[in-house]
Amino acid sequence: MTIRELELQAVRTRRDLLTMIHNAKTGHTGGSLSSADIMTALFHEVLNIDPQNPTWEGRDYFILSKGHCVEGYLAVLAARGFFPREELMTFSQYKSRLIGHPNNKIPGMEMNTGALGHGLSISVGTALGLKKSHKDNRVFVLMGDGEQGEGSVWEAAMAGSHYKLDNLVAIVDRNHLQISGTTAEVMNLEPFSERWATFGWSVREIDGNNMQEVVSSLTKTPFEEGKPSLIIAHTLKGKGVREMENLAKWHHGVPNTQLFASTMAQLDRLEEELTHA
Repeated sequence: MTIRELELQAVRTRRDLLTMIHNAKTGHTGGSLSSADIMTALFHEVLNIDPQNPTWEGRDYFILSKGHCVEGYLAVLAARGFFPREELMTFSQYKSRLIGHPNNKIPGMEMNTGALGHGLSISVGTALGLKKSHKDNRVFVLMGDGEQGEGSVWEAAMAGSHYKLDNLVAIVDRNHLQISGTTAEVMNLEPFSERWATFGWSVREIDGNNMQEVVSSLTKTPFEEGKPSLIIAHTLKGKGVREMENLAKWHHGVPNTQLFASTMAQLDRLEEELTHA
């Protein structure tokens, strides 16, 4: 897909995830919106996957460590044809398999996640197993910046560099907000880039809401031979909806009928602008 096509697809990702949340009356809105461009780029351009054969041995692996932001994950899987798009409207409904965190009973989801800090450990183990099996599959993991306070993240970071896992790409959705406030207030992460580099990772910082930068960085991995790659994607929590942008209260929130109508109108205008640009 071209960058413009991916930008348009990201608008549709945001529309679908917001519709799911509004319909279900529950969901993690802000982080799903901030990471929508990353998720769109991964599943529509970067990952080597086959929706008709989700367990294909040659596939790239994706782990959503920030599992509470499952809505965007479900939206891109449906768009790629892993399951019918109509099923999105069953999200968090009685007996639905589309629950509030990743569930590996859903085609395209590798692991159940959501207990923050576990995704990188799972990804390191997966990447190490692939290396030992002499396979070329890659492993991508998306983390939130709020979970960087978990000790298991840094244990996994040490293991990733120790085993020289250059088939592993970690992305941090660096929106600077978590459920209880700013990351600086809750647990200061700076100097963030230097910390990851010190742990032996090859680090790049990008604008995570700029599709050109997202695709360029993801398609140029590994950044260095013999090192795992870390992308710090600076994003805006609630990106795409002006009433939600950069507000911690939208970590977990549901738009009312009036706000939902406003969000859909904003996304419609953005799609029209991109279509005619």
